[in-house]
Amino acid sequence: MEFLNYAFMQRALLAAVLVGVTAPAIGIFLVQRRQPLMGDGIGHVAMTGVGLGFLLNASPVWMATAVSVLGSVLMELIRWYGRTRGDIALAMLFYGGMAGGVMFVNLAPGGSNANLTSYLFGSLSTVSPSDVTAITVLAAFVVLVTLGLRRQLFAVSQDEEFARVTGLPVRALNLLTAVTAAVTVTVAMRVVGLILVSALMVVPVAAAQQLTRSFAATFAIAVALGVTVSISGTITSFYQDVPPGATIVLLTIAAFVALTAAAAPLARRRARAAAAARPAGEPAECSIPAGRATGDGLGV
Repeated sequence: MEFLNYAFMQRALLAAVLVGVTAPAIGIFLVQRRQPLMGDGIGHVAMTGVGLGFLLNASPVWMATAVSVLGSVLMELIRWYGRTRGDIALAMLFYGGMAGGVMFVNLAPGGSNANLTSYLFGSLSTVSPSDVTAITVLAAFVVLVTLGLRRQLFAVSQDEEFARVTGLPVRALNLLTAVTAAVTVTVAMRVVGLILVSALMVVPVAAAQQLTRSFAATFAIAVALGVTVSISGTITSFYQDVPPGATIVLLTIAAFVALTAAAAPLARRRARAAAAARPAGEPAECSIPAGRATGDGLGV
């Protein structure tokens, strides 16, 4: 436990825990909406906020939050009204966000592209006390939304038309999902980095889907896995002097591979048990594709 003697590691571990909770918590809804790369797009837009923070001598975390929230709202508006031109508009938004960040950082007094490295790929030593405060506040917002409105967000993510018929405010909930994803990106950027944050939002969810079919179980396993790999990656980064973001993502992918390998024989045993329990002559039930396992679970 030598690493706990260092204040910067205490801050980094706290940030890692918050990232491990929030990224899969909102990522499960993005996977349901078939928008797994939304976090990556928001990360590009958040670069402009980081650059503005340097240029205006303001907190890059709060500036990135403001810009990424605005960008996520624009992404939703483009999705609603963009039609055939939507993909082109999104591409310009993403690449313009990245270019704006680089430009603003270089225009800032004493700024250079080197200032962006810790925000792009994460850094343990640069997590300041003010960053921890901002990350804690933003993470609390994400947890409140994803837990307090999980049933409504699940319904909208699963089937917008059905949710609209039942009286849910679909557009407001879609906007809230996008804004929460934007906040999560800024929570994670100091530990995982803007370039790699999308992986921590999606891969733990995909790994959890290998083991369970219910939404609630997938949510719990994905968050537990996110926290585990975030802490493990942070500690490994301290001892091995490797980038924390890359380490966390590689550990997450390794966990996905391991769970996928473990789930295959488990699925075969379940299939054999179901076949043995079915009375002779009774037709087999239609199976649910594995890719929709989480979406079709009812345990919200």
